[in-house]
Amino acid sequence: MKRILVTGATGFLGKYLTKQLIEKNYKVIAVGRNESAGKKLELLGAEFFRADFTDKKACENIFRGIDCVIHAGALSTVWGKWEDFLNINVKGTENICQLCVENGVKRLIYISSPSIYSGKLHRFDIKENEYDSSNELNYYIKSKIMAEKIIREYNSKGLYTVTIRPRGLFGIGDTSLIPRILNANSKIGIPLFNGGENLVDITCVENVAHACVLAVNAENISGEVFNITNGEPMKFRVILEKFLKAINEKPKYLRLPFRVGYLIALLSEKIYRTFNKPGEPILTVYNVCTLAFSQTLDISNAKEKLGYKPIKTISEGIEEYGEWWKKNKSR
Repeated sequence: MKRILVTGATGFLGKYLTKQLIEKNYKVIAVGRNESAGKKLELLGAEFFRADFTDKKACENIFRGIDCVIHAGALSTVWGKWEDFLNINVKGTENICQLCVENGVKRLIYISSPSIYSGKLHRFDIKENEYDSSNELNYYIKSKIMAEKIIREYNSKGLYTVTIRPRGLFGIGDTSLIPRILNANSKIGIPLFNGGENLVDITCVENVAHACVLAVNAENISGEVFNITNGEPMKFRVILEKFLKAINEKPKYLRLPFRVGYLIALLSEKIYRTFNKPGEPILTVYNVCTLAFSQTLDISNAKEKLGYKPIKTISEGIEEYGEWWKKNKSR
């Protein structure tokens, strides 16, 4: 039985990934910092270790006897201090690579982000090599680009690596995408640029976990990078209205010209950094670019080399989320 170590196992993707791996009869060593979430993973059959991968020494024993590591742990947010992104996403990833090499781990699957494609322009059918390595739209993007460089360096030294870039994860337990939308809708309204006509890709979290499981055994993919989406690009406004309809809420929009939204974001970011304000700006440059421009990804590489095919449609995912939300919103 293969032993798979999952970092960030108590996070949104990590929980789904751990569950699917166990269902496929892998022995899962789940690593995370949330002990209560870790206990739930143990009930599924995982072996849980409360550990922080930014502390290499504290993780040394955990990596012994591991066949494959899926590094899903990260500081994944649009706002924060550079020192935190550097320590967790960059230095932490290097720790993982070193531990893999030192312990003879056969394969490392790294969860990156297609946010590295973002900018002030419409982009369609983006292939994995079509990004600007100097993109610094936010610290998260900068840190992911640096981390991917580390992955490539270790691959060139002989470590078998695979990089996954999943776009716009959503599903039950999501703490980012849908909650942000619902929060904006209940307050100032969801920022809408150009009538929400821009095309976007989103992905059921189950499909991302499925792609990762495929990457555990796929042959001849060392050094490969894979975009992962549902393969169902839709207009931003259509997606919003599907979500809101599923939870019986009416959309409330804040219609803004792009230039106005962009200037508000620039000013907000400057104020937050200058005065070291807690939380995050109501609008960031990254948020505005994501909301205003089309971005769709080419997933043909994953289809061809991983045999990837989505196991859940967007409509199915939204319907499931809506039912869950209506049952749990008052709790």
